[in-house]
Amino acid sequence: MKNHLDKRLTRTHNLLIDILEHIDERHLASKLLNLPSNTIGQQFWCIVGARNSYVKAARAGSWQGFECLLTEEQILKRDDIKKELDSSLESLIQFLNSNIKLDGAQEELLLDLLEHEVQHHGQLIRYMYGLKLGVPESWKKRYNLD
Repeated sequence: MKNHLDKRLTRTHNLLIDILEHIDERHLASKLLNLPSNTIGQQFWCIVGARNSYVKAARAGSWQGFECLLTEEQILKRDDIKKELDSSLESLIQFLNSNIKLDGAQEELLLDLLEHEVQHHGQLIRYMYGLKLGVPESWKKRYNLD
């Protein structure tokens, strides 16, 4: 299970980096027009926070609350988001590579994290289409987009 989670979470991470690098930094403050939405940067804030929080919960064996290290100012800066995405993935991979055997609760938490990231992928696709920003080739290939 650990190897599968590692591969899938690394894949979702790489796709997130691709989309982050694809968009102009000014679009991190963009919302979907005429619809209730947060900003693209806030989407990344939620992803980073979920990674931090789910890893913390998996280490503890139960939910410990939501925590994100990105500030309101940082969600407008590509380099700051990338740094926290990379750091949160590193923490996650370190946990997966530790010598502990995952119990059922830990596996469920990490599967929930993977599900959460994929849901954000869908939301980011909607932002890319809604704001006419296009999508990176890696996303076109992974999600069969045009």
